[in-house]
Amino acid sequence: MTTPLHDLEAWVGRIEHADDVVRPEPARALAATLDLPDHPSNGDRLPELWHWLYFLPAAPASTLGRDGHPARGGFLPPVPLQRRMWGGGRLWFHRDLRIGDAVVRTSEVASVEHKNGRAGPMLLVTVRHTVTGPAGVAVEEDHDIVYVNPPASYTAPGPDPLPDDVAWQEQQQVDPVLLFRFSALTFNAHRIHYDLPYATEVEHYPGLVVHGPLQALLLVHAARRHEPLRHVETFRYRARRPLFDFDTWLLAGRADGNATDVFSANGDSDVAMRGTLTWSPGHG
Repeated sequence: MTTPLHDLEAWVGRIEHADDVVRPEPARALAATLDLPDHPSNGDRLPELWHWLYFLPAAPASTLGRDGHPARGGFLPPVPLQRRMWGGGRLWFHRDLRIGDAVVRTSEVASVEHKNGRAGPMLLVTVRHTVTGPAGVAVEEDHDIVYVNPPASYTAPGPDPLPDDVAWQEQQQVDPVLLFRFSALTFNAHRIHYDLPYATEVEHYPGLVVHGPLQALLLVHAARRHEPLRHVETFRYRARRPLFDFDTWLLAGRADGNATDVFSANGDSDVAMRGTLTWSPGHG
């Protein structure tokens, strides 16, 4: 029996806990996937957003839905809408996490909002994560998950051009191998990222979809390269349009005082994700 969308607000306030150790192997594997020279070892600082490599839910294969995600109705509400998307988020970095740290994450369903848009019904679920390390709270994060029904065919969003005043711009190579390896590292079995027939024939995308968290992670990494002596205090980002494996992928940014705006864009220079970092003098 399908739960009506307006009844799913009963999931607000649900809490789950998870613990993990910031092991070096996932960080080393991500560095290799991104072709970085880093070889993280115990005691090294974990870069921002790399906490996404940990606290991975090991759902049994028998509990997965058709899309590859764990079946809904446990911690997350049993949303009947078929397409799930990483909508964006907001993060606050209070302390560094380091390789070897024992860490705990508390997650809470912060809000469930039902809307009706041009594409039909939509549900926005915000999950609030708090990651605590040996010295106290290290990262707070609000993660927005968007649920809709797939359209009968793909229609690209309207133009959203990259701003003319970006201070730096670089190309990021994207291909199915990168998407597959990132899916494996984050234990993300969502088939839109590696199963081309599913992505095109079931969810009606024109190609494999680049992960939202991969875009966000590389935007922060690029901003850090251009501001190597500064520390990230907050990061807010929002997905604007899908980016596909056949796209030319651009990363761009512009600094304005204590903030840096960052953008990922496709080969037509239409923005796929935009975000803003604010910088702090240092971390504890």
